[in-house]
Amino acid sequence: MKAPQPPATRGRPRTITRERIVEAGIKIGLPGITFVGVAAALGVSHMALYKHVANLEALKSMVAEEIFTRWQIPLADAERHGGLRAYMVVFATSVRVFVKAHPGLTPYVIRRLAATQPMLAKIDQHQSHIADAYGISKERARWLLATVAFHGIAVADTVYSVTGRDPLLEADRAAEEAEMEVELDQGMYALIVGALVLLEEEVQADGRELEGTS
Repeated sequence: MKAPQPPATRGRPRTITRERIVEAGIKIGLPGITFVGVAAALGVSHMALYKHVANLEALKSMVAEEIFTRWQIPLADAERHGGLRAYMVVFATSVRVFVKAHPGLTPYVIRRLAATQPMLAKIDQHQSHIADAYGISKERARWLLATVAFHGIAVADTVYSVTGRDPLLEADRAAEEAEMEVELDQGMYALIVGALVLLEEEVQADGRELEGTS
């Protein structure tokens, strides 16, 4: 009589995946990420994590990439946003809110050499969308969006870094932050208006009209 075979055992589920790594990193936040901290969140040793990620900078870059690719950049909507100027104000506000929500992300999105291929692809797709939506060239859409994004990210990062420092009572910090946000938004609006004037001059020099700038 054939001896009964033991039931097949299930293999141990994989505990270290890219998805789990980035989720742990996002939860910790870029400023506080360490190999030990992410490994502890995954329930593995930091040496085990090193088998999947080369170093701390690679770990932070992976998390930054995921945060950026999840960013819901507002799309052009004539009914909601109107013309290009109105859309750029919406875009600038989205940039500010994004920076505020993700401390430590600025170096990975403001420096082109630090951006990964998926991040660059997302940016390129957005530039093409705006070019098509408002009837401008891809190069002009790239310049306009990059100008607003660069200055918006840099200034927002400065504002939220400064308002988060001691010594201030929480109520004072909130009031100061709100005041600085108003000034930031006003400054970005002035930048947008000026950038569109320059863009209009370029287009007129080419003998064409820029659609939907108002």
